[in-house]
Amino acid sequence: MKGCRKISMEAHTCFVAVVDDDTSVCRAIQRLLRSVGITADIFASGDEFLYAIGATPHYAPGCVILDVQMPGTDGVEVQRRLRGRMLPAIFITAYDDDETRETVMAAGAQAYFSKPFDDAVFIQSVCVALGVQRSD
Repeated sequence: MKGCRKISMEAHTCFVAVVDDDTSVCRAIQRLLRSVGITADIFASGDEFLYAIGATPHYAPGCVILDVQMPGTDGVEVQRRLRGRMLPAIFITAYDDDETRETVMAAGAQAYFSKPFDDAVFIQSVCVALGVQRSD
């Protein structure tokens, strides 16, 4: 797999935040994204991510990958709190059903994946969210 390249003269970032209470999922996504040149910070909870984005004025990932169901502030609530920030959100879940899919899409999800997901399709969705395309 090749890295991302810019598709316009605007400054884009190949940097994302991954928010999931399962550390092994966070690390697997981090490794997958790193394999195509995308840096990923990992957060173990929605609250941890919201703190980081609120406490650090210059912390601005190009997109956020959110687990739907987490203890404390879940992914849907994180997305609702981020409304107006123009931060694309990609949702992931181990508990796929029509109601969950409708809820996250209504919350403003750019994409929705059921775990486990197809790596190539996931990477393409992240690149779209970042405003870059994969170089082949």
